[in-house]
Amino acid sequence: MKYGFGLTLLVAALGSLIGYFVAGINGVWAGLTGSVMAFVFSGLTALSVYIGSKFNLGVMMAMVLGGWVIKMVLFLILFGFLKQVDWFDRAAGPVLFFSLVATVIFGLLLDIWLVTKARFSPATKLP
Repeated sequence: MKYGFGLTLLVAALGSLIGYFVAGINGVWAGLTGSVMAFVFSGLTALSVYIGSKFNLGVMMAMVLGGWVIKMVLFLILFGFLKQVDWFDRAAGPVLFFSLVATVIFGLLLDIWLVTKARFSPATKLP
């Protein structure tokens, strides 16, 4: 989560800067909103895996699936809300989309990198 937060700050800064040149102050808000949304959604995934890891595999999978459903509902609610916000216009929409997608893609690349750098103790039994 620490690296994910740093990544989110980087994408938020770049997205806001690019958004400012594309859509003015509305683009700044869109860049910030897209990167924060991606961070919250990835945080919900990490939270569901963390809590689910305390239980057996079936409960963990149910919690991850439940977290996915909650994220989908939140996503729909947020975009329904964003349609009513003053700063969300046709120029800010692509900025929000690309900052959201960039945060997700770079977050996945960060996860892959962290997993490849992970060290397992000899006592760890892998499937």
